[in-house]
Amino acid sequence: MALAEVTDEFLAHVARMRAQAGTGADGSTGLTRAQVDELTEFLVVAATLLDLKTARLLPTPEGGEEFPDPELLEARDLLFARLLQYRAYKQVSAWFAERMDEVATRVPRAVPLEDDLQGVLPPLQVRTDPAGLASLMVEVLTREPEVPTVDLTHLHVDSIDLDAERDRVLGALQAAAARGETRVGFEALTLDADGVLVVVARFLALLELFKAGYCLLHQDAPLGDLFAAPQELAA
Repeated sequence: MALAEVTDEFLAHVARMRAQAGTGADGSTGLTRAQVDELTEFLVVAATLLDLKTARLLPTPEGGEEFPDPELLEARDLLFARLLQYRAYKQVSAWFAERMDEVATRVPRAVPLEDDLQGVLPPLQVRTDPAGLASLMVEVLTREPEVPTVDLTHLHVDSIDLDAERDRVLGALQAAAARGETRVGFEALTLDADGVLVVVARFLALLELFKAGYCLLHQDAPLGDLFAAPQELAA
């Protein structure tokens, strides 16, 4: 936003403040100390901005710094912070104005509650004495505030022992062969898995056993169930 637009808004704001405050019998504006401080702060910001703009228009020596004065650099940073505050307050004010326009058309309920809804809940009864209220107040005032925490358990999951999972898969295949079964479905190998990572680990273990020649893998259809058979029963 240009400085001229900000200045016009400032002058309009000053006019509204003077109109609301009126003029005293001695010719004073009737502005409060807080209002005068507010106007003074804007004048400081505007003067600083003009000073910076003037410094940028003046020619600088070749190789010289654009803002050689440290105080001017500090004023520039403070001005930037003030402008950010001004922008934030203006956005919040616009948001409040929108909300007020939305609720302006709402009318509060001016009729009593329907008879069939009045007896749904029993009337609230608070049964206590001054000592009970005092103990409740002491508990509330002496309660330690709860420190907000962030749950990070999903970032630090327990590690999976691939060797142990491979031994479980191999043991299940050997047990199936001892029972005379020619193949075992992957779903049966993961029935006792307590998480997705365990299922993945057992799938990797199954691939490792297949690569080592301990079992063969069969899939009757694309994306169908996966079956594993010990090598000696594959033929």
